[in-house]
Amino acid sequence: MSVEDDLDVFYMKVMAMLPDCTLKEISDLFLRKIKQTLKSESCYVAFIDPKNRDSVGISFSHLTKSCQMYEKIGEARFKVLKDGSYGGLLGYSLDTGKSLYVQDISSHPAAHGLPPGHEPVHQFLSVPVMYENEILGQIVAGNPEEDYTQKHVEIAEKIASIYGLVLKKFL
Repeated sequence: MSVEDDLDVFYMKVMAMLPDCTLKEISDLFLRKIKQTLKSESCYVAFIDPKNRDSVGISFSHLTKSCQMYEKIGEARFKVLKDGSYGGLLGYSLDTGKSLYVQDISSHPAAHGLPPGHEPVHQFLSVPVMYENEILGQIVAGNPEEDYTQKHVEIAEKIASIYGLVLKKFL
């Protein structure tokens, strides 16, 4: 099955689930889909809180000891900065509305290092989740089995466009 056909089937599955599932359940499905499709070890699926603009990771790989705590809380919340940005490489797609992939995260100008205790991230891919030119969230993947390419970004953007439809219904 081609990637396009697989994503069409995924879209139909997601739309069929919508009336009867939670945002967490559907976000977990997106996390698994990104990891599987991009062959990535880690993933982070987030939405923008419409009340305060925080980035809220609702489904994520556990890359720090804090992730267990976030899992119990049900979210990993990254506050929007006073200037309205999110900062860093994790916030790049939210700040710019642009997708990116980097082979060496330390080489990107927005990178400012990983928090203490964070597992290493060797490659990084991030796409904004959009709906009608509004940024509603973000999908991030890291540590792939094979180097990320522009094709991986395009696939992630297609998955993010489906997630954008979902978020529009929930938020």
